[in-house]
Amino acid sequence: MTSRWRFGCDWSEAELRAALAALRDERSSVQERPERMTPDRGWTVDGDEQPLGYESPGTPLPDGPFARAKRAMMAYAFSDPRIVRGHFDGTAPLLGRDMLLESRVLGLRFLYACRVAEVRDEADERCTTFGWRYETLASHIEEGYEWFLLSKNHETGEVRFRIEAHWRPSQRQPWWARLGFRAVGQQVRERWRRQAFRRLRHLVNRPR
Repeated sequence: MTSRWRFGCDWSEAELRAALAALRDERSSVQERPERMTPDRGWTVDGDEQPLGYESPGTPLPDGPFARAKRAMMAYAFSDPRIVRGHFDGTAPLLGRDMLLESRVLGLRFLYACRVAEVRDEADERCTTFGWRYETLASHIEEGYEWFLLSKNHETGEVRFRIEAHWRPSQRQPWWARLGFRAVGQQVRERWRRQAFRRLRHLVNRPR
């Protein structure tokens, strides 16, 4: 699948289903191991980490901030759909899930493809961690991966959310797409990230 774009109108459900089905045979655009995707090798590494709230010390509560944030992360609900809307089969296992990310910029809509390549769900005496990372597929405007990580400190009860991206512009895309990405891409990424923390914090702390 090549990158798809439109101006001012959405894709139909049938079009999105067909586009998702076409991703099954699409390969990851990431050819290097994650630990080698560092700034000195030409990759941009950015992200942020912020607190979401507190719950009682110890392991996560069944419906506490950690559990609510985990559900929102699995549903990609932290993404502001006014900036990036995720399209995927919510019944599919998280690991290996194909996703179409619909980016909206100045009336333009772009569809980019990625796949969940790794999931972490672990705990020790000090901390519980949950998260997942997706890798870009060949039709994405970027190459790289992005981690979304949730943690709870068992001693303090603090719940934190972290986003970490390793990326570079894809050389597979046409020159005009790469030029447009350089012009507005970083600004959109930063705005999306700020909103992701705000949305997840709201979802975690809103009255039940």
